[in-house]
This record gives sequence, structure tokens and C-alpha cells, in this order.
Amino acid sequence: MRITRSTRSARRLALLAATAAVGVSVAAVTLPGTAGATPRPQARPTIVLEHGAFADAASWDGVVERLQRAGYPVVAAANPLRGPAGDAAYLRSVVDHIDGPVVLVGHSYGGTVISQAAAGLEGKVKALVYIAAFLPDTGESSLGLTNKFPGSTLGQVIDPVNYTLPDGSRGVDVYIKPDKFHQQFAADVPADKARLMAAGQRPVAAAALDEKSTQAAWKTIPSWSLVTTGDRNIPVAAQRFMSARAHAHTTEIDASHAVSVSRPGAVTRIVEQAVRSLR
Repeated sequence: MRITRSTRSARRLALLAATAAVGVSVAAVTLPGTAGATPRPQARPTIVLEHGAFADAASWDGVVERLQRAGYPVVAAANPLRGPAGDAAYLRSVVDHIDGPVVLVGHSYGGTVISQAAAGLEGKVKALVYIAAFLPDTGESSLGLTNKFPGSTLGQVIDPVNYTLPDGSRGVDVYIKPDKFHQQFAADVPADKARLMAAGQRPVAAAALDEKSTQAAWKTIPSWSLVTTGDRNIPVAAQRFMSARAHAHTTEIDASHAVSVSRPGAVTRIVEQAVRSLR
């Protein structure tokens, strides 16, 4: 067979193409531990915020804004405020639908809820943060812990409202009287803002405050606590007692019970302290 110049050129091009293909294949293989490997960034935990009685998810707005600005995924969950067992089951369903690690943050009665919801979820819930909150042990209720120490004036300003359930049974919801709300719940919040909060407050079932907890996740999950020394709902002595018992990393601040509204920066900082401990 007579090899012409064009045949030689075609073979040369074919050889170059094959060599290039091999080179590409080799370059595409990166062995573990080589300089070309790119470490995967660690996923940030989702911060789940649980409000308490006489408030709603909007009470976290200032905290949500700061956490989102810092790059955290955030969920401000709606708390049914019907009782620890049912409310915890609802919050647990929220957590179950979140991929990756979670930090639970509870305000006031929301602390009771996160303590029960996180039980058994140590692999997913990495920290508990209590903001002017209850940290009940098994067999304790929010009302019982409030009455354990002097200092709460909540009982003097509540407005109970009866309601009828579909099955005909009766229940009682508890509100704070609107004209007492500012002084009782949010003394360090501007008056115009406190009026809006009073109008939109979510009532808690009276039975919820007396229902005993059946789980205490702070026994197995690291905890942080922000104690509010100007609190008229949960006595500061009660907050200190519960925080010390749980061996929580505790910070005290001169603020009202509505600290997530009046001092969102301080609340954000303690949440970030908890998150930094996970690294």
C-alpha cells in the first residue's frame, strides 16, 4: 500500500487526538488527598425559633433579620400554645422536615416545648437555646415553676376567656389585658410597638401552663440560657435556678420578658455562641 503525505497527516492527527483524549481522562481523575481536592464546606445549622405565650412568630423578626444577614437558614415556627405534648409533637414535625443539623431556640413557654420536642433527637438537634424561658424537668409545669419563686405579677393582669370545642367540651384561653401588656410583658419596648403586640398576642390554653413535661432534652443536649433580670412573667430567680440546674451557658441581661423584640442583637449573639460551639 502506497502511503501518501495526506495519509501520514491523517494518522498523525488521529494519534494526537488519541493522546489528548488520554490526557483529558487522566486529568479528570483526582485522588483523595491531592492538592486538587476541594474540601466540602460544613453545612450551617438551621435555626428554629419557637415563640411562647402572648406572642407570635413576628416577635422574632429582629432576630431573624440578623441571623439571615449572617448567612443562617432560619425558621420561625408557629406555636399552637395548646399544651407541651401536642405543641412539642408539632414542633418535632417541623424539625423532621429540615435537612441537616438544627439549633432550637425557645422563648418563655417555648422553652418547655423545645425541651420536649428535642428529646431523642441528639443526632440532629445540636444545641438548645433558652430565651427568658422555662427549662422544666420531667414532671414539672410552667405554672409550677413560676410559682416556685416570688416575683411574677402575671397572675394579676391575665384575662381568661372561655371557649367551646367542637365536641362540646369547654376550655379556657389566657390573654394579658391589653392595657397592662406594655408594663407586664414588654416594659422596654416602645409604647406604640407594645400596643401592636398586645393587639396581636396569641393566647395560651390555661391547661398548657399546668400540663407537666414528660421529657427534658437539656439533660442530653448542650444548652444556652439568656436570663432577663427585668422580667415580670418568669421570676429571675426561677430562670437562674433552671439554667444552673441544666448546666446551661448562661448570660444575664437587663431586659423585659419581650427581650427578642427589645434586644434582638443580644438574643442573636447567644444563638451564635451556641452555633460556634458546634464547630
